[in-house]
Amino acid sequence: MPEPVAQTAPGQAAGAPPILEVRNASKLFGPVRALDDVSISLDQGQVLGLLGDNGAGKSTLIKAITGVHRLDSGDILIDGEPAVIRSSSDARSLGIEAVYQDLALFDNLGVVANLYLGNELTKPRGMRALGWLDRKAMEKEARRKLDALQVHLPSFSSSVGLMSGGQRQAVAVARAVAFATRVLILDEPTAALGVRETRNVLDTIAELPGKYNLSIILISHNMDHVVEVCDKAVVMRQGGVVGHVVPTAESMEEMVSLIVGAKNHRKE
Repeated sequence: MPEPVAQTAPGQAAGAPPILEVRNASKLFGPVRALDDVSISLDQGQVLGLLGDNGAGKSTLIKAITGVHRLDSGDILIDGEPAVIRSSSDARSLGIEAVYQDLALFDNLGVVANLYLGNELTKPRGMRALGWLDRKAMEKEARRKLDALQVHLPSFSSSVGLMSGGQRQAVAVARAVAFATRVLILDEPTAALGVRETRNVLDTIAELPGKYNLSIILISHNMDHVVEVCDKAVVMRQGGVVGHVVPTAESMEEMVSLIVGAKNHRKE
């Protein structure tokens, strides 16, 4: 099989370093090697599919990128420069946000409170500890962000716990988009959604690189979705990277074979 031709991702300047790069990452949990010399790269404006069966190491990798886990060895680079990510605050300061499968929403709070929890706007600006909440500004900005994502909710005052799965997913994505400036990580964003809600999420993923200049890592078990929105795919198995594939209808069988261990592809 001929080697894929390297292409510049949409929005990526020729010769520019990847916006995010993980080099030779390893992570142990006791005797279990969750990550084994993993290297991936994400270019500006690119949607990267991160594929693999349960236990492949995908969640450990993204939690290392977002500061939940510390790598035992290896490096994370942002725009070609080594980055120290020890917490979610470190990741956020570098423009990295994630939406996990559990969404991490507070069901008893409304939309605005969930969007700005921990990042509240205050009067005067820049004095969160001494100022007071600027509720009008937060609601105005929340409506603007949700409108830009074409998210329509029945009520801003309703508790998030009373919303549908798709509406909750939209709130979680909007919160991440609001604070991500470089990288957005989506962990199974269409899981348990209906057909119409899934369509909205996929349309949003396709639009985000151009509209917000974001680069996206998408974890998904749905190969049709990967083919539709991803520019390239990295397949993991048993803690390591086993292949890189350009997702197309023709390469779908190859991706599935890599996931289940039927074959090995080139390892970058």
